[in-house]
Amino acid sequence: MSGGPAPQEGWLVVVDLQDVFRDEDSPWTAPRFDEVRPRIRRLVGAFGERVVWTRFIAPGEPVGAWQDYYEQYDFALQPPDAEMYRLVEDPGAHPVVDATTFGKWGPDLAAVVGQGPLTVVGVATECCVLSTVLPAADAGIAVRVVTDACAGAGDEEHERALQVMGGYAPLVTFATTAEVLGGA
Repeated sequence: MSGGPAPQEGWLVVVDLQDVFRDEDSPWTAPRFDEVRPRIRRLVGAFGERVVWTRFIAPGEPVGAWQDYYEQYDFALQPPDAEMYRLVEDPGAHPVVDATTFGKWGPDLAAVVGQGPLTVVGVATECCVLSTVLPAADAGIAVRVVTDACAGAGDEEHERALQVMGGYAPLVTFATTAEVLGGA
C-alpha cells in the first residue's frame, strides 16, 4: 500500500481559483482563499486526471442585467487573459472551462464531466460555487461539496450558502477534505 489518498470516483471541479478572488484589494476577495488552497491541492492530487478547473471571465460586451452588474464592478471588464483572471494554480493538462456567468454548470462543463459524480471546491461559496452546484444537482448530477475546501466572501456567507445547498439533499452532499481523502 502506498499510503497516499485513495483514488476518487467521478470528477473534481475546482471553481474559479483566480487572482481576482485572492487579491485583498479586490471587491471580490474571499478572505480564506489561501487557507483552502493546500486542501484543494491535495484533492487535485487524489483525483489525478479527473480534474477540471473553471474560470470566471468578463464578457466582451455585457448584456441584460449584466450591464448593471458591470456598471457597479467596472474594474472587472478585463480581457480573459488579464492577470486578475489568471488561475493561481497551474492546471497542467487538466481542462479549463471559462464562463462569463457565476455558474459553471452548462454544456461546456457537462461535456468534460458527463454524468459525474462531481466533487466541488473553490470560491466563492455563496456565488460561483453555489451557482455551479445547484444547476448540476437540478440536472440530476450527484454533487459533493468539500466544505473546508471552499471559501466565501466571509464565514457567514459561506455557512449560509452551505445551508442553502443542503436543501438539495440527497442530490448535494457534504464532506471535509479528510473525509474525501479517507482520513489521509
